[in-house]
Amino acid sequence: MNQAHIPLHLLRKVKVFSEFNDNLLNLIQAETRRAVFQAGETLCKEGEIGDRLFIIESGEVCVTKRSEEGVTIEVARLAAGDIAGELSLFGQVERSATLQASMTTECWVIEFSVFRQLLENNNALPVALLSYLSQQIRRENSIVAKFFSQDLDPRFKVAFFDNKPYMEQAFRECNPYDYALHFFESRLSLDTVSLTTGFKVICVFVNDVLDEEVLKEAHSLGVEMVALRCAGYNNIDLKACQKLGISVARVPEYSPNAVAEHAVALMMTLNRHIHRANLRIREGNFSLNGLVGFDVCSKTIGIIGVGRIGKCVLSILAGFGCKLLIYSRTRYEEVEKKYGAKFVSLDELLAESDIISIHAPLTPQTQHMINGAAIAKMKTGVMLINTSRGGLVDTKALINGLRNGKIGYAGLDVYEEESGYFFEDLSDRVVRDDTLARLTTFNNVIITSHQSFLTREALRNIAQTTFENIREFQMGKKMMELTNAIQLNHPASRG
Repeated sequence: MNQAHIPLHLLRKVKVFSEFNDNLLNLIQAETRRAVFQAGETLCKEGEIGDRLFIIESGEVCVTKRSEEGVTIEVARLAAGDIAGELSLFGQVERSATLQASMTTECWVIEFSVFRQLLENNNALPVALLSYLSQQIRRENSIVAKFFSQDLDPRFKVAFFDNKPYMEQAFRECNPYDYALHFFESRLSLDTVSLTTGFKVICVFVNDVLDEEVLKEAHSLGVEMVALRCAGYNNIDLKACQKLGISVARVPEYSPNAVAEHAVALMMTLNRHIHRANLRIREGNFSLNGLVGFDVCSKTIGIIGVGRIGKCVLSILAGFGCKLLIYSRTRYEEVEKKYGAKFVSLDELLAESDIISIHAPLTPQTQHMINGAAIAKMKTGVMLINTSRGGLVDTKALINGLRNGKIGYAGLDVYEEESGYFFEDLSDRVVRDDTLARLTTFNNVIITSHQSFLTREALRNIAQTTFENIREFQMGKKMMELTNAIQLNHPASRG
């Protein structure tokens, strides 16, 4: 970066400067200094008094907070154009999070003392700020008016966060109890929790953040129930919900067949190189070189986890004539008899399987169960399929296995750092996650964006079960009285 001053378009990213004219921006531009932080270097610490605003020009910054138990939790990643510490322009305030550079990061910094001096010496700046504040007041008034208008609707109200068009359509088409549905594209977080005002029930998805701080704020605004439109719940602090008296219900099963069929689709696509063949044909290349697959019939396939989805996978693969191995915490004799499968140890499954498909919950015990040591035990050229939880697989170990040929194919519908990428259109941005970017370079890897649940039947089932959960709450059931309430010690499952 060679320029001596921050570009004006970056200054306009700061909300309070967004409507300033060039003359005012030039005044601020002259007092903005450049700073470079190396990977691992801290920009500011949670709890410290902050006196500067950061504007990210390049690189990446990890935002972390500490829970009441003292655990450090990553809550966001800042990239080029993002702003941190805007309130520091108006006084020395306590930092709400720690900012640490994930890689070499170039920032522009505006200090409180410098900005105060500018305000004192240039009368036009305070006038522009007052104009901005008046616009914000008008905006807040319109939001208040919106909430008042909601109160005029006598129907029971539900707020949906992290909304997508296909999900909204499914819920609007179902809605058997004629609830007033309000859909927000924003994910639920501390920045958006104010949107829960006026709603007793909020409906959330896998990437919404429901930590203790968000839950406390939501509860203070009237939220009494969280309806998860998914099976997984590792994004919600259940202990905080219990303490606050917030009821929580999930959708434990929406379509095991949808996920199972997607897992098998990944297997067959990788095996027969369908993805590569399709791209070749589009370019006029009809060569078959490099597209040789194998007969799935008679191959040994290992299934890790035989819950509802795992059993559906077994049912499909039994029809292929495969030898089926199972690793599970619980042994089911009826499963062995029905599918001709054999329960084995994890080590035996890893060593003997030509294809391994994971259908286990994510718990502290299963975190990175597929790691470097596990991959070393596998057959050379094995196919690995994961449609369960990204955290079950150590992605860096997976990449090493792909590089050295130990893993011949990988089909992934989940990724351990998928939040911020999956479900979003980022086609106009650079993928800043180096690990994810590296995965996309392998021609023997297929990644889908947490898509395996996405069938018409599954969406309909999600909507129906969610509405039944909300109906139970509306009729007076609370906490563990709800049919689909979550036990505190229940293992978190797939979303």
